[in-house]
Amino acid sequence: MTSLAVPEHPWLLPGALAGATSPETATRRPRRTTRDWAVDTLAFLISLLWVLYATADALSPNPETAVALPHDWMVGVDALIGLVCCGLLWLRRRWPLGLMVATLPLNLFSMAASIPLLIFYFTVVVHRRTAVSVAVTGVGLITNLVYSWTRPDPVMPYWATVAWGVVITLTVLAWGMFVRARRQLIVSLRDRAERAEAEQQLRVAQARHLERTRIAREMHDVLAHRISLLSLHAGALEFRPDAPADEVARAAGVIRGSAHAALQDLREVIGVLRAESDDGDSPEPPQPTLADLPALIAESRAAGVRVNVSDSVASPGEVPAALGRAAYRIVQEGLTNARKHAAGAAVTVDVAGGPGSGLTVAIGNRWPVGAPAGDTLPGAGTGLVGISERVTLAGGRLAYGRDDAGDFRLAAWLPWPA
Repeated sequence: MTSLAVPEHPWLLPGALAGATSPETATRRPRRTTRDWAVDTLAFLISLLWVLYATADALSPNPETAVALPHDWMVGVDALIGLVCCGLLWLRRRWPLGLMVATLPLNLFSMAASIPLLIFYFTVVVHRRTAVSVAVTGVGLITNLVYSWTRPDPVMPYWATVAWGVVITLTVLAWGMFVRARRQLIVSLRDRAERAEAEQQLRVAQARHLERTRIAREMHDVLAHRISLLSLHAGALEFRPDAPADEVARAAGVIRGSAHAALQDLREVIGVLRAESDDGDSPEPPQPTLADLPALIAESRAAGVRVNVSDSVASPGEVPAALGRAAYRIVQEGLTNARKHAAGAAVTVDVAGGPGSGLTVAIGNRWPVGAPAGDTLPGAGTGLVGISERVTLAGGRLAYGRDDAGDFRLAAWLPWPA
């Protein structure tokens, strides 16, 4: 089974999505793609620039971002904390929640680490469950109250600073949840597409199996008929070795023709069975219909079988192709069985019916008495099974066995719509 096509530019996808394009990589930890490296580099540079700006602002006489710290060494510690958080950004994809929990207390006082901490928070929202994200958000809102009190803004009042912190936190939460939902949707659509492709492959395999089963059934019907004729003529030559030369030549010609036809049918069937797919380049040979029934009867009579036919089909030209093919195969199987198991017995073929009343096909022959077991032709025992399946699929009924008179009878009724 073929898998879905690999994206044209997988390096533009996040590692969580690019790693799921094949079953081998879906179970492993996602590797960082080119897009991830670019995003992480950009996040690191932005965070580093913010650390430098916040440190320079804190050392200025009139800071703009927050109230000045009382000692210069505090500014240095805050800058060092910001630089450490910038370095930890390279590990946020591997341990997002662990880094968030470890650095969460820094939200109480650090200005230089605010941008890296915000990126940690965004990573947790994208890669962890909603319950975890909401819990981290709640703790972050509490630390926002404390930070706004310990590092008040030089211009805005306390509640305005708190409100801005809440807005920024909720905005990052909504953005992260949107990214997470979009990635889950992409993964879900990919899974559905893979399941649909697998189901399509299964349907194709089932259709191929059913078609090959039908071909095998057709092969049984055709080859059993041909080979039974061969056996019948060969048995006649063996029984009468002193027959006139013209009769021997005629029987040999029939044997040669039947063998050639059997080989041709076998070659066509094997060619179809060997084909991996039906590309439509080799059309299926025409199938027999009810109009070909006289030729089948004549072929059996030429082989020496006494066949009595009763044909009372109304509107024979209106018989559907599928119905005529099923009737032809039933008669063919009945004649084959008669030659195999009741050699020399007369066979009666009755075909009757019309539109609305259905089509009835019956084949009967006398039950053989005292025939040695060695005289019967070997068979696979699947001919009547195949005919029964064919009749069932057509919506008809089939019965076979010894009747009240002790003869063998094969009878089928097939629906014929009005």
